[in-house]
Amino acid sequence: MPTMLAVTAREWGAPEVLTPIEIERPEPGLTEILVRVHAAGVNPVDWKTRASGAFVTWGEVPIVGWDVSGTVEAVGPGVTRFEPGDEVFGMPAFPRQAGAYAEFVVAPSRQFTRKPENISHIEAAALPLAGLTAWQALIDTAELRAGQRILIHGAAGGVGHLAVQIAKAHGAYVVGTARADKHEFLRAIGADEVIDYTAVDFAAVLRDVDIVLDSVGGDYGVRSLPVLRRGGRLVTLAGPDGLPSAADADARGVRADWPVVEPDSASLTAIAELVAAGKLRAEIDRVLPLIDAAEAHAYGETGRTRGKIVLQVAEPGA
Repeated sequence: MPTMLAVTAREWGAPEVLTPIEIERPEPGLTEILVRVHAAGVNPVDWKTRASGAFVTWGEVPIVGWDVSGTVEAVGPGVTRFEPGDEVFGMPAFPRQAGAYAEFVVAPSRQFTRKPENISHIEAAALPLAGLTAWQALIDTAELRAGQRILIHGAAGGVGHLAVQIAKAHGAYVVGTARADKHEFLRAIGADEVIDYTAVDFAAVLRDVDIVLDSVGGDYGVRSLPVLRRGGRLVTLAGPDGLPSAADADARGVRADWPVVEPDSASLTAIAELVAAGKLRAEIDRVLPLIDAAEAHAYGETGRTRGKIVLQVAEPGA
């Protein structure tokens, strides 16, 4: 059987547990496609699950990663949307193992969409999980509308910087929190106001916000309640611990939610359309080869990235 290079977690723990191995290449089944991976995005959920193994349904050989951009190598029975040679990207299987840190990935065809022609595989690999998280939080959960005021915590991060652009593309007024050295970048991608959270208490300077998107966690959800208007929405991406109590939310007249991102080709296609129209781009902080996945995780865990980290799996043109 043909084999492939992949990166497995030989145990749960520090970045150093990530180990390159040679394993059997998967084959597509009914409704599935086999994708030759050109690039794989790195997300906080990657290193969080690597550290503990929690939350994810793992395969027999645990392979981390969900962001994939590559070329269709083969299609299984019943697949009509793609054919070999098509360039695709997606976030398959989440929260089950997708195995993106590998030379090949197999998954249902409807968990992918076509890669926009105006971006590289590196750029496309930075989009799926963070882009779908931002889209589903803002459009599906918060029901963002033109003219609304939105506060995005962690606005320069992987999800945050895409959320800024998605909100602007939908006609929102965007306020972001970030360190001062990220302000110029955020204004360049459309933020109307930027607050240095190390110097200013956002709750002291903001009121009547329609939506708060919290990608930071901790006490940010509770601290954000006073800035929301009655009828406003708080959406936290930091898990249920980031939510205020139901009593506190009710007292303020706001709704608080914690959505978990799901594979969704329709939303991914909408994201691709924004990219093709020049209204959305992923900021790439660092690109590393697949075998340096441990270094990518260690860097991501510093919390100082601007945009996304991407692993290059295949050489350009391969």
